[in-house]
Amino acid sequence: MQKSKLDKFIQKYNLGGNVNSVKWKSSGDSISTSFVTPDKSLLGSVKVDKFQFEDAELGVYQTDQLKSLINVLGDDVSLDLTRFGDKAVSLKVKNGPVSVDYVLSDLSVISDPPQMKRLPEFGTKIKLDSNFISTFIKGKGALSDVDTFSVVKNGDSCDVVIGYSSTNTNRVNIPTESESCDIDTPITFNANLFKEVLVANRECSSAILEVSTEGLARVNFKIDDFDSTYYIVAMQDVD
Repeated sequence: MQKSKLDKFIQKYNLGGNVNSVKWKSSGDSISTSFVTPDKSLLGSVKVDKFQFEDAELGVYQTDQLKSLINVLGDDVSLDLTRFGDKAVSLKVKNGPVSVDYVLSDLSVISDPPQMKRLPEFGTKIKLDSNFISTFIKGKGALSDVDTFSVVKNGDSCDVVIGYSSTNTNRVNIPTESESCDIDTPITFNANLFKEVLVANRECSSAILEVSTEGLARVNFKIDDFDSTYYIVAMQDVD
């Protein structure tokens, strides 16, 4: 297996260190995880097909530590489990003669993310392409101390504004190609988390950011063997 595939899987849920404790679920030819940030403002799932590994459920309590261990290894890796009875207790990742062992956590100490019981209607649909993704990441970098971005109606379309406020502020205005835009007042989200979502999926050339007036956004990325979905809860309106 290419180490890059394992790295991408981790990156797409770890989101720059914002998500650390998850359960990996392997079905033999795919691996997946569901996750939520500690403040419960972002919920998501990642699945990778053509990922050969035995059927198992693994408790990964410190993803950052696992990432550091994997970085020791070269490009081609193999994964093996050490079990105690029917319980997986450690993960061995091997590259040639070099290997690392990561101690797995008891599944009971890792909380399952909440289930989405009812999805609102997403009346705003904004096209995300490689240019938007690059511009947003650069814009957030230029405004490193700004924590929010807003979806703002502009005629029949929507703009994405990093650092939006009704007062005079430094901001980055990104016009978008909107399939629909039914918002009347700006809806504000966590710019730091959204930037990490875009960084983790920056190789995607086409996706749709869906926004509900009830204060929820959804974006799904399908890239090669990866299928990632993120739900982001709106923040309190900015002034």
